[in-house]
Amino acid sequence: MSAEEANASLLERIQRPEVSKETAKKIALVEEEFVRAEVEQLRQSTLLLRPLFEKRSQVIAEPDVRDTFWTRVMLNAPAEVEEHITMTDATILATTLKNLTVERFDIDEKGQGEPRSFRLTFEFRTGDENPYFENEKLVKDFHWRKQVLTTSNGHKRTWDGLVSEPVRINWKKDQDPTKGLLDAACDLAEAEKKGGDRKKLPEFAKVVKIRDEIEAAEEQDIDEDEMPEEGPGGMSFFAFFGYRGSDVTAEHSQNATKEDNERFEKLLKGEPVEGEDEDDDEDDDIEDDFEEVEVFPAGDELAVAIAEDLWPNALKYYVTDQSIEDLDFDESELDLSADEEDEEEEDARPRKKTKV
Repeated sequence: MSAEEANASLLERIQRPEVSKETAKKIALVEEEFVRAEVEQLRQSTLLLRPLFEKRSQVIAEPDVRDTFWTRVMLNAPAEVEEHITMTDATILATTLKNLTVERFDIDEKGQGEPRSFRLTFEFRTGDENPYFENEKLVKDFHWRKQVLTTSNGHKRTWDGLVSEPVRINWKKDQDPTKGLLDAACDLAEAEKKGGDRKKLPEFAKVVKIRDEIEAAEEQDIDEDEMPEEGPGGMSFFAFFGYRGSDVTAEHSQNATKEDNERFEKLLKGEPVEGEDEDDDEDDDIEDDFEEVEVFPAGDELAVAIAEDLWPNALKYYVTDQSIEDLDFDESELDLSADEEDEEEEDARPRKKTKV
């Protein structure tokens, strides 16, 4: 075998490692142990950091800080948050946002509970100080839930993630940057609670129609001079309040968690677990029509970015200055060819979340 063939073979083995089923199971088990350890770490750190967050709240309540603190933090937000804030959103937040809090509401005083569930509370100016909407507070709860599903071939699959109820914003006339999408999502969620087939509800058709119109507008090729005020992403940050994630109930989640914990304990003891020896089938998917009504697919990612980055690191983002006038650059660097400009714009556009 030549050196070139040997290198090609090595590269192929690195890119597509051949791992026995037994080794793959051991890797998966260790990965799960890491996840559980990280959850426990988050549980303990939540309890430890609570008094510090309370102390920070007292400091930023000082008169010379309180009026601009959270506005500045949001506008200096990390990329995972900033990419979802359009120019219109930035204007609204800059003039109305007063406060933001994150609570791990499921953790009790003894440090017990689910630390991945949390509550985001946004506080705003009201009356004439807020020409956009009436709400003084927008409170959005995110519950970490789990579900064990059975595929068409009888295999078991586990889903877990953040679940949330849509939160309605009382927009003033002609001020809704979500173009009616948030209201439609709230209407659908309320209609579903009355029962019936989701897909047969008129509220379902309305959500799909508005969402498809917004997505179609995003995908259109727009000249630079015609770039809309909303910016490259198009979808408003305030549509985030319509995120749902799934419709897994607390009861279903409790049962699934119990079943999953029993499975994990058996694996640790080396005991056989039903379904563990089944071959993975790429076509063995579970049909889920919930994706059709999700108005903000990246809602879980944005929520986690706020809770695990923006919130704990708020002081850092407050002292950060990302305003363009303070940037040090050479104007000659802006002399780009048309092709280079196209490449720059393409790289700058936020990537859409892939549905799986």
